[in-house]
Amino acid sequence: MPSRSSYAEGTPCWVDLQTTDTDAAKAFYGALFGWEFDDQPIPGDGVYSMALKDGEQVAALSRPSQVMADQDTPPLWNTYIAVNDADATAERAAAAGGRTLVEPFDVMAAGRMAWVADPSGAAVGLWQAGEHIGATLVNEPGALIWNELVSGDLTAALAFYEALLGITAQDSPLGDTPYTTLYVADAMVGGATAPRMDGTPNHWHVWFAVADADEAAANATSAGGEAVLDPFDLPIGRFAALADPQGATFSVIAMNPQQ
Repeated sequence: MPSRSSYAEGTPCWVDLQTTDTDAAKAFYGALFGWEFDDQPIPGDGVYSMALKDGEQVAALSRPSQVMADQDTPPLWNTYIAVNDADATAERAAAAGGRTLVEPFDVMAAGRMAWVADPSGAAVGLWQAGEHIGATLVNEPGALIWNELVSGDLTAALAFYEALLGITAQDSPLGDTPYTTLYVADAMVGGATAPRMDGTPNHWHVWFAVADADEAAANATSAGGEAVLDPFDLPIGRFAALADPQGATFSVIAMNPQQ
């Protein structure tokens, strides 16, 4: 469903980029995905730039948080998972085998947020919607299409998300490649896999839909980015892993036509 007005608990609902050069990131992603930006002031003289596609909110970008800056965290894409109660969910993180990184706090009238890490160290945001539900357009070229847990210890990590959020896992290989699909009730909400490349940290990875993966990879490279994995075919479509000029990684996929 391309248009969204709500998200069930346990469903990835939003992504944002924390980057060292917001102007360069706007130019890169604007050219790549056709995004326009709505700059919104946030406390501390910051700016949270909403990325818009066809007038709908699809993602956002901002300067690194103070926590990230203090830890010299490189630019990265973040995933947020919808929750009904950020305080109660964060409080259960330790008992589920993870830990709370940032205690719940209000984001003005937009919602309430916390950060947790699963047992493998992958960090994810918890989002209790207020006026902002998350992405209002998904699964269309230029919009979020998939969120993927990349972890070297999927057994421990998946047990954590099931205990904390009711997310269940089912093995569903992509051709000859081992893969795990994540569900909330009967709805497919994301995936999980071991790292595809040595040295990849455990994290939640972000995929965007495109009309042509080869063209997107070429455009990203010509705009100063990098093809981390050159385009190749998966059973569901043609995929490429890319990095923007500041080094934040993400993937794109041109889905096969539905039969």
